[in-house]
Amino acid sequence: MDSAAETSAIWPAPASNERERRGIRLEIAVVLVVTFGLSGANAALSLLESALSPGGVGGQTIALNPSRAAQSVIDLLFQLLSVARLLGWAALGIYLLWRSGIGPRMIGLARPRWRSDVLPGLALAAVIGIPGLGLYLVAHALGVSVTIVPGSLDHWWRLPMLVLSAWANSAAEEVLVVAWLITRLRQLGWTENRSLLASALLRGSYHLYQGVGGGLGNLVMGLVFGRYWQRTNRLWPLLLAHALIDTIAYLGYSILRGHVSWLP
Repeated sequence: MDSAAETSAIWPAPASNERERRGIRLEIAVVLVVTFGLSGANAALSLLESALSPGGVGGQTIALNPSRAAQSVIDLLFQLLSVARLLGWAALGIYLLWRSGIGPRMIGLARPRWRSDVLPGLALAAVIGIPGLGLYLVAHALGVSVTIVPGSLDHWWRLPMLVLSAWANSAAEEVLVVAWLITRLRQLGWTENRSLLASALLRGSYHLYQGVGGGLGNLVMGLVFGRYWQRTNRLWPLLLAHALIDTIAYLGYSILRGHVSWLP
């Protein structure tokens, strides 16, 4: 059962009583506090701090994958713990949905297929990634974006670690911010447009540490990704697209740093 129409026929109905709705609201509050909701609050404070710092937002530099220790092995273990935390967030979203009768297949995690998942994933990566790079460069030139350093690790294991980090970020964000959150909002009786906007605003909020440009760019990404999932009920394309965008950004920066003049 792969099509959105087929899936909607067995999709759980909205919560039928106030106790069930209260439980869903509590679940949303708890999950967001320990995951991306708290990240959004931290990102907003980070943006405010950058704006008040000498040089403003444009004068700040943010490392997305900073080194955590001087010793290579200890640093590697820290990085693996970060990946494990993100994968744990994704697993939490899948588990909570599964416990309520919504299995992975129902949110679009059936066996991936070339035509239904891989090709759309590549297309989404191009549609979001290329304009996203342009938006970042323009925002940085205008001084409304911090200088983003996607990969600052300097150990022999840095490239595979950056790839692993990209996939972990993708899993956590697409499972929780798209599949889990929109599903729960549907059960509360929210419209598709309202649920989509909430998901996109959440995605934009926890990227505000990158500046206004980063927040707006990820808001648009959230609108595109969320609507695609609502219409197709396929999550693999989002996972693949997000992972590719991050992988290219992380590895591309590591390779091009110091060799091209247009890269901040």
